[in-house]
This record gives sequence, C-alpha cells and structure tokens, in this order.
Amino acid sequence: MRLKNKVALITGGNSGIGLATARLFLAEGARVAITGRNAETLDAAAKELGSGLLTFQADVKDVEATERAIAHAAERLGPLDIVFANAGVGGSTPLGKTGLAAFEEVLRVNLTAVFFTVQAAVPHLRDGASVVLNGSVHSVLGAPGYAAYAASKAGVRSMARVLASELSPRGIRVNVVSPGAAHTPIWSAQASSPEAYAALEKRISRGIPLGRMGDAEEVAKTVLFLASDDASNIQAAEFFVDGGTTGSPMGAPIYLR
Repeated sequence: MRLKNKVALITGGNSGIGLATARLFLAEGARVAITGRNAETLDAAAKELGSGLLTFQADVKDVEATERAIAHAAERLGPLDIVFANAGVGGSTPLGKTGLAAFEEVLRVNLTAVFFTVQAAVPHLRDGASVVLNGSVHSVLGAPGYAAYAASKAGVRSMARVLASELSPRGIRVNVVSPGAAHTPIWSAQASSPEAYAALEKRISRGIPLGRMGDAEEVAKTVLFLASDDASNIQAAEFFVDGGTTGSPMGAPIYLR
C-alpha cells in the first residue's frame, strides 16, 4: 500500500475528483478526512467509503470553519502527511455580461480559499508532507467566457511555486494537478439532460488529442502519485491530466479528421 499509515485531508472530497481521490487514498492505506459544503453528499460519501473516512461540513470560503475542520482532523487522526486542496467552482464570466460578485466568487473559492486551506494546514503538517493543489487546463487555454476561472487557476499554479519555496525547508512538497475535461459534476451541470451531456461530451472530445474526456479516477491516480513517496523529489511541478489538450493540441481529432 502506497499510503499505509499516512493521514490525508481533502477539501471538496464529497464529489467528483475529491471523492475519487478519497476512495483511492483509503484503498492505499491512508486515514482520510474530507470537507465539503453539502451535508447530504458528505453523508453519502461516508456511507459509501465507510468508517475509515472522517467528514467535516465546512465551506472553504469560511476560513475559520476550514481552520476548525483541519484542526479537528489532525486531532482525531494525527499530524497530516497529505493535503489535497481540491475544492473549487466553475462559472462562466463573459466579458460585458459579468457582475463583480460573480467574478469575485470564483476567485474567492478557487484561489483565496486554496491559500487559506494550506495556511490552516501548515501547523498540522509533518515535515516531509505533500501538498497538492487542484489547477486546470484553463490556466493556459484562453477559453472564451472563463476569465475568472482561468485567472484563479493560473493563480494556483503561480502560488504553488511560492508555497513550495516557503515550505521546502521543512521538506514539504507542493505540486499541482491540472485536469482537462473530465466526467465530474462541474461538467455535467452544463447539460440539461443525458442527451445534452452526450452531445457536449462528443463536441469536447473532438478537441482532445486522445479523443475522449477523462475520468475523475485518472486525476486521482496522479494525485496519489504526487502524495506518495514515489514523488519524493518532485517539487513545484504541474502535472496536466488532459489527454494532450495542452501539450499537443494539434493532435486533436478536430484537426486530423
């Protein structure tokens, strides 16, 4: 088991990539605590994953609630070996049609809350721990209509380098996993029916070199690698899990067929 006897905390661990990562971490021997805003999905996660999982209802925008959740997790499970700052929101913010509140909400959840999650965890981290931040391909794609989301994720990748510099003296690694389009609630929320989702998936897949959307489990496996001792000499790196979207965009089916 790659995470035997390690303690992990995952924000937004009640759905999507966070839930898939919690499931994988438990299978690899970790003791896991997750946070989330929604009590119903937290209960569902606890029911699915069993007694090895601790759940805390906390909105990452609420710094004090996040601090309490992390402190309680460390009190119950012991010092933290892994933090996956995963919680985030999508949201279209097109130029000329976006209010200040909508723009700032995305930044507050996806960027500001990530900083304060790590800050809250630092006193509870073991030396040599691993911190993984959830980024996105949108940090580099320039997709129309997603200025706030792209800015927040570009901020995450830049902030990771700063956090790595500050935490390196303790041997704490800080890295970023940046998913492309994957089967998660953020994408399914954009379709009003199964038929609409199938059409969306088909359209998106034409722009991905591997010709398909990814799965949350594929991202979770990358987080597992970064969290494990297998990545013991990887620091301030960003791993794109995107089927080649950022690395070889001209290989996508839309250009080749």
